[in-house]
Amino acid sequence: MGIEIKTVGVIGAGQMGSGIAHVCSLGGLNVRLHDLSEDRINAGLATINGNMARQLSKGAISDADRQGALDRIKPARTYDDLSTCDLVIEAATENEEVKRKIFTNLCPSLRSDAMVATNTSSISITRLAAATDRPEKFIGIHFMNPVPLMQLVELIRGIATDDPTYESAKEFIAKLGKTSTVSEDFPAFIVNRILLPMINEAIYTLYEGVGSVEAIDTAMRLGANHPMGPLQLADFIGLDTCLSIMQVLYEGLADSKYRPCPLLVKYVEAGWLGRKTKRGFYDYRGEHPVPTR
Repeated sequence: MGIEIKTVGVIGAGQMGSGIAHVCSLGGLNVRLHDLSEDRINAGLATINGNMARQLSKGAISDADRQGALDRIKPARTYDDLSTCDLVIEAATENEEVKRKIFTNLCPSLRSDAMVATNTSSISITRLAAATDRPEKFIGIHFMNPVPLMQLVELIRGIATDDPTYESAKEFIAKLGKTSTVSEDFPAFIVNRILLPMINEAIYTLYEGVGSVEAIDTAMRLGANHPMGPLQLADFIGLDTCLSIMQVLYEGLADSKYRPCPLLVKYVEAGWLGRKTKRGFYDYRGEHPVPTR
């Protein structure tokens, strides 16, 4: 039997981490939110508060729901503050070295029966599990962005992940009112294995002059009925994250069809990472987004 998850630790208070904390607290779970500094934790809490206020204004939640959820989230300034957690989810930057260092430093602070998960969107669960002292209690729990709105969560077992850990993770996702799907531990799993090559191909289409930013996004919105154009979506995800996932695919599968587009590399080198830096395939510094090419 797996453990019942009542208290969840979240490492990383950015876009994904704050979203995970948000849905866990609304699901009735106690949350401990950790990041490198108190300022980052406070920024994450402010984001959660603002997003819940929007849900309240739309009638999606009640004021009592919002206040109760906010009361269940507490800052965790050190890893020792996560010692009471049944499950700790890492939602740091999409960099394997950073993630492995987190797990190595985290595990001594946890109970021996605590589960550890990663929100990685592409990196091997088996390799990350090897950086812990509990690979059998380690699993990939990949939430989609934005977490409060997206219904799907990918569950990925590493080679050592045991059945009780998987069952506990599945029950945890169901408790949040979300739907889980299971992926094998292959680079980028299911969603990003399909989605990111499409985005990369859209960037190649721009790079080769087949169409402009606006033409490509309009074509896919109206021609394929996508809710958001692929270049607009890349800006929303973060071009650095898109590049990291394509590099994982390219290196992990050794197939030239996954080679990151040179234009994507150039944008990342320029620090044009999308919405979070105000410039990517669109310039967000004015009243309305304007294509940069």
